[in-house]
Amino acid sequence: MRLGVLDIGSNTVHLLVADVRPGGRPLAGTSDRTVLRLMRYLMPDGSISEEGIVALEAAVTQAREVADAENVGELLATATSAVREATNGAEVIARIEAALGQPLQVLGGETEARFTFLAVRRWFGWSAGQILLFDIGGGSLELAAGADELPDAAASLPLGAGRMTVEFLPDDPPGDAAVDALREHAAALLKPVAEQFAAQPRPDHVVGSSKAIRSLAKLAGYPMPGWSGIERMVLPRRELKAWIPRLARIPAEARQELPGITADRTLQIVAGAVVLHQAMKAMDVDELEVSPWALREGVLLRYIESLDRG
Repeated sequence: MRLGVLDIGSNTVHLLVADVRPGGRPLAGTSDRTVLRLMRYLMPDGSISEEGIVALEAAVTQAREVADAENVGELLATATSAVREATNGAEVIARIEAALGQPLQVLGGETEARFTFLAVRRWFGWSAGQILLFDIGGGSLELAAGADELPDAAASLPLGAGRMTVEFLPDDPPGDAAVDALREHAAALLKPVAEQFAAQPRPDHVVGSSKAIRSLAKLAGYPMPGWSGIERMVLPRRELKAWIPRLARIPAEARQELPGITADRTLQIVAGAVVLHQAMKAMDVDELEVSPWALREGVLLRYIESLDRG
């Protein structure tokens, strides 16, 4: 069966097409992305502007056309923090659904963390033991921990790279004072969550699963011995910290010349690095491993499980 997962996030509208079967691994095929950076369309009252809604409609219409051209049997459409937290979210959802021609599933923050954790668990396998997960999107930071397929602890914080860029680092390049203010803000929000997670066993694997984390791993990390490629990259906290002032001094347009920093991440990568470093520090983590599977794969896996039960 050919499925599509449409992830309407704070940074991109991303369609993943995969062939699936009960009990089997999803075989990914076509991937279609539209970079939106929805945070730039947020109005002072927390609503998404008309321009932003029109951009969303165009992006999901394109995704629908690609899904139809790929003979997708069922399209699983989800939206995350930017849509769910907008003050005009009901209108935005209605217009997205009209453009798609089907219902949209709006994921809560902890649900997003649980789907992502499932994908990471399946990627690393049962032998990985206790996993601690970090996932940084455009609007939020998700954390989850546990030893099973679903986490024993999950949290979502409004510390996404896009959101923090708009709120704390609007200048290009940002000044030291702005970076310090973001660092203090992130530390304050993370402190109670770190206390909550302290009850969890020490992780056997600490994992990062988002595009921002993969980019930072390519920049500041290294491959695990005996491996090559992003699937087995390790990102040390010390190296990440060392890169933050260097990234902050470079104009956004020049950052894409650095390893791993793509054009759609240049504006947000400083905020993403600051938030991730503070999260690792709050959770007393020295390094993390990168997972190529994240939310979209988690949605696919959960759907495949429903086929098994059916």
